[in-house]
Amino acid sequence: MKNRTAKAFSLVLMITASSFTAQNKSSDPKKMEWFQDAKLGIFIHWGIYSVNGVSESWSFFNNYINQENYMKQLAGFSASQYQPEYWVKLIKNSGAKYSVITTRHHDGISLWDSKAEKSVTIPKNSSAGKDVLTPFVAELKKSDLKTGLYYSLPDWGHPYYDINTRTKKRYEMKNDPKRWEQYLNYYQTQLNELSTLYNPDLLWFDGDWEHTSDEWNAPKTLENLRKFNSNIIINSRLNNHGDYETPEQGIPVIRPQSKYWELCYTMNDSWGYQPFDNNYKTPNMMVRTLADVISMGGNLLLDIGPKADGTIPEKQAEILKNLGRWTSKNTEAVYGTRSGLPFENYMGKSAVSKDGKKLFIYLEEAKDFTKIYGLQSAPSTARIIGDPRGKVNFKTDNNNTLTLDFSNVKFDQDVTVAELSFTKEIKFSKYIKKDNLSLSEILENTAAKKSIYEIADQLHDGNNLFNNSGLTGDGLDMKISKTPKTNPETLEWISKHAEALFETGKGLPDGHYSGLSALSKDRQTLYLFVEGIPTGPVALKGIKNGISRIRIVGDGSMIEHHIYNKLYWSDRPGIIYIDVPKERLDKNMTVIAVLLDKPIELYREKVGAVENNL
Repeated sequence: MKNRTAKAFSLVLMITASSFTAQNKSSDPKKMEWFQDAKLGIFIHWGIYSVNGVSESWSFFNNYINQENYMKQLAGFSASQYQPEYWVKLIKNSGAKYSVITTRHHDGISLWDSKAEKSVTIPKNSSAGKDVLTPFVAELKKSDLKTGLYYSLPDWGHPYYDINTRTKKRYEMKNDPKRWEQYLNYYQTQLNELSTLYNPDLLWFDGDWEHTSDEWNAPKTLENLRKFNSNIIINSRLNNHGDYETPEQGIPVIRPQSKYWELCYTMNDSWGYQPFDNNYKTPNMMVRTLADVISMGGNLLLDIGPKADGTIPEKQAEILKNLGRWTSKNTEAVYGTRSGLPFENYMGKSAVSKDGKKLFIYLEEAKDFTKIYGLQSAPSTARIIGDPRGKVNFKTDNNNTLTLDFSNVKFDQDVTVAELSFTKEIKFSKYIKKDNLSLSEILENTAAKKSIYEIADQLHDGNNLFNNSGLTGDGLDMKISKTPKTNPETLEWISKHAEALFETGKGLPDGHYSGLSALSKDRQTLYLFVEGIPTGPVALKGIKNGISRIRIVGDGSMIEHHIYNKLYWSDRPGIIYIDVPKERLDKNMTVIAVLLDKPIELYREKVGAVENNL
């Protein structure tokens, strides 16, 4: 939805983010409960921009196509194959609990038969010649899905609006206040129509950056909307007069400050249908994105862009169907959950049930075990959701470290969920105590895999066991002390991966990588410890650096990576996905070296709802 540079707005937006956070605290918890429980919604960008496959509204605003030629797409918008019942079936089967559709984008073209002054609509002005919004909303309500309506505050095509394109203004508000008042009446009329005709559960505003709250008359707008529905939920983009934050595109590195938030997210790089944009994330990536968002207590609003004839692209349908496969299998670990354990307690993704008595662990790899630190009580049972025979063995030590054994588990193709049940509400300590075994104790452990995990764990925490140990940088001619009990398998792994162990230091903080890591002495090489067999590419978030190369440590293989959601107009990093060939995985633990263009720089800015709306 954002496809522009507007750096001048960034400071203002960062300041207003904090005011929204304060206001958000007063949102009615009862009203917000369905939203907080929903976890998955489907966004729909459908408009005449799908005819030529150009950027919605922005293509003429940025002068990539003039407005006259942009509007000619009205003649090609047929909706001839539009089947709203199929849309809703696909949405519901994906596991989504609500949908948000663009009733009117910044181009000003309304999907419904609006009677507002000088409105341009699909029923009156397009070749479709019919209202395409009403039947979709009717199907949503019939299927018990919540109705969300996207509405753009600006209308760059309307004669009463002041801004036309990036370089053209129709008038200055201070010189023609009456004309601006006419625009306010126009958009308020449309909001009244939407409220009366559809009684939405949620209104999703956009475009508020072009005017102030007073200029939009935002408080009055909100007051008026609540007259139609006192429980209406509003997003943050009515100049922060709303109930929840809406970070865009980039999965947050750290949890947003707001209690309620929603990531709006594309499957490829486009919101509306663009035939030449084939940069789709895989179905696996999307399931893992959902698990990531759930673990941080938010919702995923995943976008689809139907074609001009009303059909949904096959790749988009495939992603929705796979989401449905996973959500239906893991229902109790999706809906009604709350954010999970801090990274210090569990270095992965997790969530807690609403009553606080169940802990869900989301596994993105097939592995033998995992550890949870600082739990103040042991679970009564542990199982794999969706697998009747998926019992998980577990044990707790004197430091309240819980070890889960997955040696007999059948893993999901995307994300496996382990459910831990407790008799009382889960409590955990932020003061983590670990055994921190000595190097000699580790080397004498007969279980090499657990010894190697211990080495990586201590290294991640900043305790390098190999300082002054006799380890060499290349793993040759090592002088590490050995005994008759030394496990040769562990020693062999150390020699092979010496580069990642020699003079390396503390790993990444929470949010950047779902696992253990370490940094080279010059902080220019990042080492990722990869457990077991990943279900898809390894994911990295919030790395500001350029990447010089990525390779497998001790193997020499150069491997590919792909970056998604890097917006050219934003300084926010994209998500790095690293493809690790299964045939090159180490049976105990694989180590990936990410060589950066300079010492590592991390993106951890807390700018809340507007961090991507520059």
